[in-house]
Amino acid sequence: MITRYKMTMAYDGHLFHGFQMQPHQRTVQGTIEDALSKMTKGKRIIVEGSGRTDAGVHAVGQVIHFDYPGNPIPPNKMILALNSMMPMDIIFKECEIVDEDFHVRYSIKGKWYRYRMSLDHFVNPFKRFYTGHYPYPVDVKKMQEAAKDLLGTQDFTSFAASGGQIKNKVRTMYYVNVQKDEQNNEIVFDFICSGFLYNMVRILVATLLQIGNGKRPVDDFPRIIKAKNRLEVTETAQASGLYLYHVFYEDLPKKYRQDQDL
Repeated sequence: MITRYKMTMAYDGHLFHGFQMQPHQRTVQGTIEDALSKMTKGKRIIVEGSGRTDAGVHAVGQVIHFDYPGNPIPPNKMILALNSMMPMDIIFKECEIVDEDFHVRYSIKGKWYRYRMSLDHFVNPFKRFYTGHYPYPVDVKKMQEAAKDLLGTQDFTSFAASGGQIKNKVRTMYYVNVQKDEQNNEIVFDFICSGFLYNMVRILVATLLQIGNGKRPVDDFPRIIKAKNRLEVTETAQASGLYLYHVFYEDLPKKYRQDQDL
């Protein structure tokens, strides 16, 4: 008997070499699969993730699924069992048993990434693994204005780093928000999209900061998008400020559909 589990988890990505299993590297997938192997007395269980976060990237709401052999374990017991075997930088928050046709990647309706960028003059030693660092003046209103041009269905080729294997680079951007966190002296960027290309969020953040700093005009995004050329934007924000925040498997709430207001 096989039971498919869907689980939501959070992790501190600083000491992981990304989500995806890699030989001789500490990865999130490998850590979970090792724990499941102990629970099943050596059987290999493949863990599928909603997104393959890079080295140093964090998750607040990563979602995984796996097929567990043998007698079903109640979801609350599965959380307890796995959390008891996880290192301090991983925690499981939710668990449910799902139909076998559910797939953690192919069933996605939208994905939400958040990026935190510190504006401190010097790198804060307590933030350095959890924010990016941009010690230059920025105009938040300019970035908010520019971000509107990212909404809707567009070809995001210019914002995809080389190394990605996806050929179709058309995505629908549902929601973009840029806010100043005065208390922490950070800029918080939120992006909700039908799907993201390799390093897309980090490239978008770097481009928005250039606009906020006056290095690019506020209306530069339409030109960059039309060019379909990665050489138009060569900057990429640091991995440390990026968080996989939430994955949507139901239709997005109306408040996150800014594209419908166009």
